[in-house]
Amino acid sequence: MKYRKLKRCDIEVSEIGFGAWAFSLPGWWGKKIDEDGAKRMLKKAYDLGINLFEIADMYGQGRAEKIIGEVFKDMRDEVIFSTKYGYDFSKVKQIGHTELPQRFSEREFSEKMLEDSLERLQTDYIDIYGLHNPKLYHIRDKNVFDFLDEKIKEGKIKTYQAALGPAIGWAAEGLESMGMPNLSAVQTVYNLFEQIPGRELLENALKNDVGIFVRVPDASGVLTGEMKTMADVDKKIGDDDHRAVRKKQWFKEAFEKVEQVMPIGHRYGYDIMQLSMRFILSKAAVTSIIPTFGSVEDIESFVAIADGNYLKSTDIDEIESIFDSWEPYELKFTQPDVINYINSKSQ
Repeated sequence: MKYRKLKRCDIEVSEIGFGAWAFSLPGWWGKKIDEDGAKRMLKKAYDLGINLFEIADMYGQGRAEKIIGEVFKDMRDEVIFSTKYGYDFSKVKQIGHTELPQRFSEREFSEKMLEDSLERLQTDYIDIYGLHNPKLYHIRDKNVFDFLDEKIKEGKIKTYQAALGPAIGWAAEGLESMGMPNLSAVQTVYNLFEQIPGRELLENALKNDVGIFVRVPDASGVLTGEMKTMADVDKKIGDDDHRAVRKKQWFKEAFEKVEQVMPIGHRYGYDIMQLSMRFILSKAAVTSIIPTFGSVEDIESFVAIADGNYLKSTDIDEIESIFDSWEPYELKFTQPDVINYINSKSQ
């Protein structure tokens, strides 16, 4: 395992992190992982050199934090906890595809969310505390960052990040957040199929010494080779699987795109997973890839890639050129009417 530093806070993290989403809800990523299975995966990840554990308080309504806190309660200084907050999930039975109310600006809510996460994680500090899918008006709200900066001074968090989403986009949110002096990372979707707005975010992150955490590096399983045909899609993605939001046409086109980029992989004997992950790790701005693991075998496959042998600049240029030849996709952003409404209420 190789490691990279978040420059603004001098925290060193593994090039492959552990995304805890998979064991938050049964079947949410195509596989049902019980608590014992989740603990085995976490221990295996640590044994293989992973030290970054990416969570959110709403994952399983605290379930993910509790499991990780239990596994690492006696080795706190050896791991990096990165958890996120902002959603009010107190009045829902199960978290699904619908976004919940966000309450970053409410001090009492933020205080409670942080204390609850600390308790579940069985720790007195969080290494990286994250804004979970903030919108532009949250980034522009001074109260949000005053709270986070105060918690750094109190020693309850070491630094913070902006985790962009839920869908791909939110470029303005990521770019503006990089201006916050104590923000050390931005988390965004970035992979062979979805390089925009990642390119701009990576470029600005490099200029500003901000790290990039990459989520959805596998493009819903296509870029790991988990699914290679439409028959695989029909077999593996049920109605309760998060990836069911992808249209069948998207998968059909994705399989065609794999064929277009694989000649680059064949030069080095790489399969599609090795090619796609090495492409991401070839970017100096990327601090860590945060996959969603479904098994111990998944962990082993990803860790084996973090060996320092990445792509040449000519390979990267060729991949980006191929991407530029494809049809653009829709990007999400904070609606102007929402920003105007929030701004008018604050005047």
